[in-house]
Amino acid sequence: MKIENSTILITGAAGGIGQALVQEFISRGAKRVYATDLGTVLDNNTRWSKKVIPIALDVTLEDEVTSILERCSDVNILVNNAAIIDFSGFINSKELTKSRKLFEVNFWGYIILARAFAPILKKNGGGAIINILSEAARANAPFVAAYSASKAAAWSFTQALRAECRSQHTHVLAAFPSSTDTKMIEDLEGEKEIPMEIAKGILDGLESGLEDVSVGKHSIYFEKLMREDPKKGELEFAQFLPGDISIPD
Repeated sequence: MKIENSTILITGAAGGIGQALVQEFISRGAKRVYATDLGTVLDNNTRWSKKVIPIALDVTLEDEVTSILERCSDVNILVNNAAIIDFSGFINSKELTKSRKLFEVNFWGYIILARAFAPILKKNGGGAIINILSEAARANAPFVAAYSASKAAAWSFTQALRAECRSQHTHVLAAFPSSTDTKMIEDLEGEKEIPMEIAKGILDGLESGLEDVSVGKHSIYFEKLMREDPKKGELEFAQFLPGDISIPD
């Protein structure tokens, strides 16, 4: 998949990884980037003003997504990146409202965007869909239990999406970043990756034709661990219970 002269739509572009992806797409020659939920940081950057188009979008609302299709009819790379997190387990939570909301954004939001844009990608020659997941999709981290579960569900959806889109020549990439230094997890202690390094690793994976890419030291380690000894991997994450504010090294 060639990024140069491509037109991109990125959800969750106001976040750390989202902003880094916008910047990296532009640096690799993207023609245009539609950036949803975008703040003023990128909008006011004169280097990108002609290429970056901010769009307000709630990824959980099908009507809102449908409303931007005509405007974004030239997209050939969709990046599902919008996500939220909650630092709690399932049993220790007083109610499940937040857990349900995580699935609305982190799982159903990905499905809604993919369903809406798959026909556009097909019309434009196939293109690609990148689903930003997490190393915590590979095994549940109980201190962010619903987040992990929603990302695991998104991984399963990604596999189904890949199968359904193969005939229209749409490449589907699942990205598994390590814990990254973003506002979303700023209260967590421990080693975190630099957002730009994560963005570069994801786009390297896309341009190399990978279907799955682990980005960051711990994600690469954890992929290997889950392949060789899944139970050990599960137990490694299981020690981080609700209330912990540390990241596995």
